[in-house]
Amino acid sequence: MHRLLCIAACTAAFAADFEFPRWHLTARQWQRLGIAREHYLDVMEGVCRFSSKQQAPSGAIIDPFLRREHQYATPYFAYAVGTLMHEGRARDLWQHGVRAMEHATACFGRGRNGIPDQHGECFIPALTAALPLYEAHVPDEQWARWRDRLTTPRAEIVGANYNNWETYAMKGEWMRAIAGLAGREAAIEGIERSWRERQRLRIAAAPWLLYHDRTSDPDTLNVEAVGRGNLLALIHLGYSGPSAPEIRRIVEHASRLTLLVQDPTGQAPAHGRTDDHVWVDVGYQLAFEVMAERTRAADSWLAAVFRRAAVLAFTNIQRWRRSGGDWAGLFFVARNRFDPALRVGYQNASQYSNYNGSLMMHLAEAFHARRSAIAESPAPAEIGGYALRLDDEFAGAFANAGGMQIQAKLRGQVNETHGNYWTPFGVVRFSRVGWDSRLGPSDGALTRDGGVSFAPTFLEQGKWLRMADLSARYHATWSVAFVHPLLVRCSLLYAPKPGQSGPSFHNDFIVTPDGVLSTIIRTAGEVDWGVTWPILENDGRPLDITFRPTAAATKYSPGPDQQVFLAVAGSYRVQPDERSLRSTYGDLRPVRVVAAGASNHTFVYPRSDGEPSVEAVAADFAVRPRGYTSRLARVEGSLYIGRTSAGGYGGSLDLDGDGAADVSFSADCAFVLQLRDRRITAMETDREVIATARGRQYPMRPYRPMSLPRQAR
Repeated sequence: MHRLLCIAACTAAFAADFEFPRWHLTARQWQRLGIAREHYLDVMEGVCRFSSKQQAPSGAIIDPFLRREHQYATPYFAYAVGTLMHEGRARDLWQHGVRAMEHATACFGRGRNGIPDQHGECFIPALTAALPLYEAHVPDEQWARWRDRLTTPRAEIVGANYNNWETYAMKGEWMRAIAGLAGREAAIEGIERSWRERQRLRIAAAPWLLYHDRTSDPDTLNVEAVGRGNLLALIHLGYSGPSAPEIRRIVEHASRLTLLVQDPTGQAPAHGRTDDHVWVDVGYQLAFEVMAERTRAADSWLAAVFRRAAVLAFTNIQRWRRSGGDWAGLFFVARNRFDPALRVGYQNASQYSNYNGSLMMHLAEAFHARRSAIAESPAPAEIGGYALRLDDEFAGAFANAGGMQIQAKLRGQVNETHGNYWTPFGVVRFSRVGWDSRLGPSDGALTRDGGVSFAPTFLEQGKWLRMADLSARYHATWSVAFVHPLLVRCSLLYAPKPGQSGPSFHNDFIVTPDGVLSTIIRTAGEVDWGVTWPILENDGRPLDITFRPTAAATKYSPGPDQQVFLAVAGSYRVQPDERSLRSTYGDLRPVRVVAAGASNHTFVYPRSDGEPSVEAVAADFAVRPRGYTSRLARVEGSLYIGRTSAGGYGGSLDLDGDGAADVSFSADCAFVLQLRDRRITAMETDREVIATARGRQYPMRPYRPMSLPRQAR
């Protein structure tokens, strides 16, 4: 099997067989973000300043909506303020931090029933990490009192919570052992028991070694970051118990994999419980920072990739930071800008105090984790060249070519959990590097009243049914035909579950740096059918939506970016008259598109200023037997030629269509070319070959980009 297909082929294999992509060249111009470590503190300080205004005289942080202390908001605030003060900042918040420590340690000393909402697991690591930050700044007797309270035995603090909650206790107990607040042997014994009896079964047995919280079905890729992140922290803190080597191997491998499910703009994947919560992105940021530090000595390139992924995640969250007025510096809980009182996209436990608390806690941890000056290299989500299907519990799939990513959910949620339906069925995300991926949309919608995703729709008993409505009846099978950094060919087969009935559909995707060509055909069942386009129309602010006879588009105003769904190669009826549904991201309007012929072709075009207009793309877009031609690019078989990049698999490539090869190779290979004004500026191949371009020969080594001399371009 061609090595480019390894990621697709490994989905059924043990994760140790997984080959991490090593490509370097991007399809579009790339530049470093250059986010300084101190900027983490700038953002965290804004959250701390708002939270300080919610502090009661007792020291407790009061949730502005519940009007009471909620979960772990107080110790997380104490740790964040301690971090600021330790760095010589925000001295006016010092007494707020001291009062928070006094209150939170007193709760801790009273045991589980004295801790708000019995969240003692989260108190252990936060307070243990905060304690040394205050030592030089409070009276000795006060610090000694806090320290004594933090020796309260684990059994008196935590309950029988054996999902991700237990990983907080494992991490925290090792931190207490390091700090002399708990016995080292007892801590190791407790951590080993937790690992052997419960936590290992949640992560080691999974094909991809990702953490299974099992609190929604399909499982959550959001809470996955918590369980895996805590276990990664345990290892990073030097845990030395018998299971340490196994835990290290698993969590480091899984953290490499999560580079592929991050979207090209830094978002965590849309999937499962606590979907689209902003704090999850910071959890990803923290794990990437830890991995950057852990890999820098052995693999400087991989360390630079992790650093880039971390700053992408951090940059991404700024879109949901509030500015001006009483809420300045705080973040929306979910990735929308609706009035928080509406609780759009929330789970039952979602509140402003606890999840802004998580955000400032993880930002502080990321600040402490980031110790080295590591240069950025493009993240895999910005490069592409992979397609993967996760295990059946997650039931998710991803494909990325040239920084254009799609995410599909292979089955949807049937029963509500934690106050929401988290997982719509179908393709839920289209995102592109250097573009506002909120427009994508960044997630589908699923409610009691139905669902919306990019997927087939069909007429049954006089009613149009969308696939996202049919989680109980349908599932999808994912397959991959070709994988390359600039071109991915993959497909979904939608079919009824065993014992269910209905038509079947085959949806082919050609993913390129410019967009995604979707081709749907009905494979079984005689019904009227079409495809649903999910159009984001309001995320707390109305968007500008335009409908044309064969297109629909949405954009923020002002804003340079636009998402366009364009019906191509046929005659279509575009029907935007269905009512919108409110998702965790915003209101999605399902637009039904019915083709007159046997195939339904949609080109999903994430457009930015300066790129070809919708009219220009529509005017000359042509679907061919082995791909397509357009104003943006042409695809033929395993080859792609675009405006800023070209490549594929083969022995040569004709860039300008004059019948003569502009580049050739001594043997067939996978290759990427960067272009400027149709001229090659850089090359990369997957094996040792001799490349010939403009009459000159270049010896190529695997995954070692080569810039061409200016005179040869």
